[in-house]
Amino acid sequence: MSLLKAELIRLIREEGPLNVSRYMALCLGHPRHGYYMTRDPFGAQGDFTTAPEISQMFGELLGLWAGAVWQMMGEPASVRLVELGPGRGTLMADMLRAARIVPGFREALDVHLVEISPVLRQAQHQSLAGAAAPSWHDGIETALDGPVIVVANEFLDALPLDQFVKTGDGWRERLVGLDAGGELAFGLAGAPETSLTMAAPNGSVIEQPAAALAIVATVSRHLAFHGGAALFIDYGSVRSGFGDTLQAVRRQRHVDVLAEPGEADLTVHVDFERMAQAARRSGAATHGPATQREVLLALGLAERAQALAARAKPEQAEAIRGAFERLTATGATGMGELFKVLALSHPGLPPLPGFDLHQMPEQA
Repeated sequence: MSLLKAELIRLIREEGPLNVSRYMALCLGHPRHGYYMTRDPFGAQGDFTTAPEISQMFGELLGLWAGAVWQMMGEPASVRLVELGPGRGTLMADMLRAARIVPGFREALDVHLVEISPVLRQAQHQSLAGAAAPSWHDGIETALDGPVIVVANEFLDALPLDQFVKTGDGWRERLVGLDAGGELAFGLAGAPETSLTMAAPNGSVIEQPAAALAIVATVSRHLAFHGGAALFIDYGSVRSGFGDTLQAVRRQRHVDVLAEPGEADLTVHVDFERMAQAARRSGAATHGPATQREVLLALGLAERAQALAARAKPEQAEAIRGAFERLTATGATGMGELFKVLALSHPGLPPLPGFDLHQMPEQA
């Protein structure tokens, strides 16, 4: 039994069942036993692999995207480049390398990272040594100041949410409690949630991503007032709907959500339609959502892959082609289609790169 599981069982016995958002928050961010507080989970030897770990091309294109956005902003002398959930720092390192192509852009950048994990902060420090002297933040509020360009790759999916299940007497909140044998088990609140009135068949699940919506709204209000743009990349759906998307991943495989809390990553699919609605209500313009494949191809991924492969050794060229295929793969589980991209901006900016025919800076 994991240390966190023992603590959760004790907590439930003392205080009663936990809602799903609190369970997720403790599993991922418990100060001593939380998943992200105790390990580096990225890469082939970890629990999952993200796009920046697959290929440098991903971060390079986002760096050029940020440079083009800065030019559209009028090339302010100082702009914060903020990354939410920076992982090992791989994405930011690749972005900064590509940023040097845009004259004056690198000199204007002030890098800020929103990260709660001390383990990952150390990895980010090492990845960015010599490339940047970032400032770290526990939350987004202190990271935003003046004109900003925000990037978040696989960040919203890790934010806690609550779930509700349709029953014969209405929607009832899903809770994590204990079964007859003292093991963690899902159950339902005793009383219906009267604020939910959507029609749906019994057994339907609806998710309420309050934390993700709040962050999107915060970023949007800042962009509307101070200027800039934001890019959110994650797996999820373009249209809102019903369904239980909570999942746990350990060593590249799906595992039981309740089996070993604190030892597996917990994620949910992002509802991009609701994120876009929250952004517009908060004053930002929205671009997309579009699939990762569509945006990366629009930003020049095919051309970048071809250029790199042409200068590479045969085995390296094959790896580049494999990374291109993985980043743009279609089908229900392919990264290119499963992952979506939503951009936000100050309403005064024109359509952003990747979402129109705007020309990107020439690649090296």
